[in-house]
Amino acid sequence: MDEEYDVIVLGTGLTECILSGLLSVEGKKVLHMDRNDYYGGDSASLNLTQLYRKFRPDQAVPTELGRDRDYAVDLIPKFIIASGELTRILVHTDVTRYLEFKQIAGSYVYREGKISKVPSTEMEAVKSPLMGLFEKRRAKKFFEFLQSWKDDDPATHQGIDLDKNTMAQVYEKFGLEPGTQDFIGHAMALYLDDDYKTKPARPAYERIVLYTSSMARYGKSPYIYPLYGLGELPQAFARLSAIYGGTYMLDKPIDEIITDDDGKFVGVRSGSETVKAKQVVGDPSYFGAGKSADGGKVRVVEEGKVIRAICFLKHPIPGTDDSDSAQIIIPQNQVGRRNDIYIAMVSSTHNVCAKDVYVAIVSTIVETDRPEQEIAPGLQLLGPIYDKFISVSSLYTPTSTGESDGVFITRSYDATSHFETVVDDVNHVWKRMLGKDLVLKKRDVEVEA
Repeated sequence: MDEEYDVIVLGTGLTECILSGLLSVEGKKVLHMDRNDYYGGDSASLNLTQLYRKFRPDQAVPTELGRDRDYAVDLIPKFIIASGELTRILVHTDVTRYLEFKQIAGSYVYREGKISKVPSTEMEAVKSPLMGLFEKRRAKKFFEFLQSWKDDDPATHQGIDLDKNTMAQVYEKFGLEPGTQDFIGHAMALYLDDDYKTKPARPAYERIVLYTSSMARYGKSPYIYPLYGLGELPQAFARLSAIYGGTYMLDKPIDEIITDDDGKFVGVRSGSETVKAKQVVGDPSYFGAGKSADGGKVRVVEEGKVIRAICFLKHPIPGTDDSDSAQIIIPQNQVGRRNDIYIAMVSSTHNVCAKDVYVAIVSTIVETDRPEQEIAPGLQLLGPIYDKFISVSSLYTPTSTGESDGVFITRSYDATSHFETVVDDVNHVWKRMLGKDLVLKKRDVEVEA
């Protein structure tokens, strides 16, 4: 460990593994370390033994759940948007060759006590119970406006300026009801709260178009998911890093981040060994997450908390047409909250649990001092729950950009149901580390003759 590296990466969460893969491809000499003996950090997928050890160390695993090795239970529930930024990185780096994907069967939204499929085509919109007859006509005009929008053709703008008009003004122009705004803003544009309505409409427009184009890509839903769980994603990027010369060390405690007299990063100490590098990047847990560290320097602050309940069911979620997988969004207005509640469900079709078991994860941003009560509306939709594991995690964000001291810290995984914010973080950290935008070089995928 006495060698010197360009970059040391701490933690093997997805954000860190994408960065180490891309940095290695860029020609950087990378050392990647993790205190755990498994990949994935907070975004790992655990087998039954690991899951019970984490949540119930004193309880034996129930035998009726089946074989240990059939399970890969995600600690953080997210799906991949088919046409989103993570897909672009997967394709451009050719990491797709290590992974197999399956579609998520349906995208649903909660409205007035029941769940309905989010309409993905005009036919579905016409049949959808989410809107009355006249509202359907108004919504159809709204979607036609979005689909036909061309920046350089004012005739398609209908008097709207996406960079000046707010999304609330756009909704108002088309006369859309609050309930329709709920499912468009939360189940399609995937906003966690309603703040977006007061801001210029362009980002919302882009998010709705991303949803509809992802929907068109495979049908059924806009989401895909890797077989054997999300923990496969960091491992696939770790392989990419290794191919380009990256070095990996798991089960390695990180005892100290060493800085010089000016506070600049010098190296990392593990036990009696010290390894030097020009820069370090890692998740907040390696930088004192909340505690003052490094001679009183606070490197990360808590922004909020997320509650997640991993639930084992012996049946599909009622009202989802017996789907083997689904996403259900409960818009905050429907349950008198500030933030949405998300449900992500996968099953044995995705090789993440035994046959006839379904894994549903309910999550939201914590707003009160009784977080478990906050997810009750989500838990109630699941029907009888065989077992559930609840965690409340802090969301940490770095206090500085890292450019002055060479210490670059990633953000905690948020409550969104997809990976777009993870890729945003990758882009931001990359720019701060290398001083230039991340440009994905197009690679030709090798096809066997």
